[in-house]
Amino acid sequence: MTLHPTRRGLLGQLSAAALLAALPLPGFALTTDQASALVGTLVADINQVINSGRSEAQMFPEFERIFQRYADVPTIARSTLGPDARRASAAQLQAFTTAFRSYISRKYGKRFREFIGGAIEVKSARAVKSFHEVNCIVRLTGEAPFAIIFLVSDQGGSDKFFDMLIEGISLLKSERTEIGAMIDRRGGDLDAMIRDLARAG
Repeated sequence: MTLHPTRRGLLGQLSAAALLAALPLPGFALTTDQASALVGTLVADINQVINSGRSEAQMFPEFERIFQRYADVPTIARSTLGPDARRASAAQLQAFTTAFRSYISRKYGKRFREFIGGAIEVKSARAVKSFHEVNCIVRLTGEAPFAIIFLVSDQGGSDKFFDMLIEGISLLKSERTEIGAMIDRRGGDLDAMIRDLARAG
């Protein structure tokens, strides 16, 4: 059986390719040690929050602070919006970025909260094309360890991660699909999607 990709799917793939092409070329100022150090500080902050004994409601603002500090939020948000970013106004892009930051903090905060009692450790880092890949391991009591990978660049003028893979699942790819589906269900209404995204996660 031949599978025919959808127009949105093709446009999303092109948007992802454009994002990677726009990242700094080899010879970038960011070093592997700097990328590893950034993620080391990031996971230390995450570990502190998940093992702080705070309630879920108290953890979410902390995860949003961490996401804002260590992630290239504008790049992630625009890439996640995919081809619809080209028709969004500046105000819509700003509103989407703000709603997306809170949404991701709640959604992935719930996932990180599952790590209570465990820890995330940085294991290795390497240069990959125009960015750095930092490999981490999550160790939980009574469960097999699993991998988290952060992709780091200095595209935005400071060292930030622009994608995160948990057990091989890319935040960018999965959220681009989810956001695209939300837009489609609302008949292409970006404002309606943004309002609903602010409450989602």
